[in-house]
Formats: sequence, structure tokens, C-alpha cells
Amino acid sequence: MGYDVHITRRQNWFDESGPKIDINEWRALVLSDPDMRLDGYASAVVGDGSILRVDSEGLAVWTAYAGTGVGGNMAWFDFRRGNVVVKNPHGAILEKMLQLAQKLDAKVQGDECEVHGAGGSVIG
Repeated sequence: MGYDVHITRRQNWFDESGPKIDINEWRALVLSDPDMRLDGYASAVVGDGSILRVDSEGLAVWTAYAGTGVGGNMAWFDFRRGNVVVKNPHGAILEKMLQLAQKLDAKVQGDECEVHGAGGSVIG
């Protein structure tokens, strides 16, 4: 399964109401960042050699991530229902999420509603 961390403007990332990040705002931010690329899909080779592909109009990759290409590790940022979601982010990816959140006037919040601050530390 994994653990998702969200860039969100809502009180809690899963709230139905509250301010959302607009898909066009997300696209513009990704396109303005030379270290991000808007792909609209992600693909990976699975155990039997077949290719798994996920399509999402706001799916972007952080191309400057040091793990990119190493064992197929990519830092994917997926736009979902007014939030931007990353699965299992760690230090460097959390830092990139914080940078993007600041530009979006948003926060970085984990699945259990903990809020992340500088260095990925939990601040709330």
C-alpha cells in the first residue's frame, strides 16, 4: 500500500470542503519549475515483465531527484481532487514538497493529518 503525503490547502487533506489547489495552478507551477516535468502518466515494469501504466492529467515527476533512474525510483507528484500527493516520500522529496507548498500557499500533510515542516519534521 504505502503512505501518502499531501500538499493541501484544506484543514485536513481529505475534507470535502475548503480551498483546493486548481489543476491549472498546479500545471503552471510545474511548468515554471525547471526541475519538474508534467508527464500526465507514470509507468513501471512489474514482476512478470509487463508494464503498469497510470494516467493522470496532473501527474508530474521531479527530474532533479537524486534517486531518479536508480532502480526505477522516481519522485512522482500526482494531482488528485485539489491536492498534490506523493507516495512514501522521505527527506529530499519532503523538502521539495515543502518548497512547492510554499509557492501554492499550502501545507504538507500526511495521511494521519500530521503537518510537516522544515527538514520534513512533524510540526503538528
